[in-house]
Amino acid sequence: MNDKIKRIYVPMTESGFYILFCLQTPQHGYGISQQVKKMTGGAVTISAGTMYGTLSKMETDGLIRFCREEDKRKLYQITGLGCEILETEISRIERLYKNSKGESIDA
Repeated sequence: MNDKIKRIYVPMTESGFYILFCLQTPQHGYGISQQVKKMTGGAVTISAGTMYGTLSKMETDGLIRFCREEDKRKLYQITGLGCEILETEISRIERLYKNSKGESIDA
């Protein structure tokens, strides 16, 4: 994994995490926002500006790729690099959670 990309994305913003997480299956921006709203019980909402700015940056950086267009909506999907970043971030969050519960990292 490119160290520069890792420094940019780890730790991730909450919005960035949810966007990348949702793109494990092809999705368009509106679909992502609806999925995030459902996953978080409405606690997290991603504005259109944040959504499309983040999608553009992640595509430029190679974390996601354009798949196809459906009904005038662009669908994106996570790439191998994006999967590496997502796995790194999930491991980081798990470590934070375990530490907050007083568990050892090896537990």
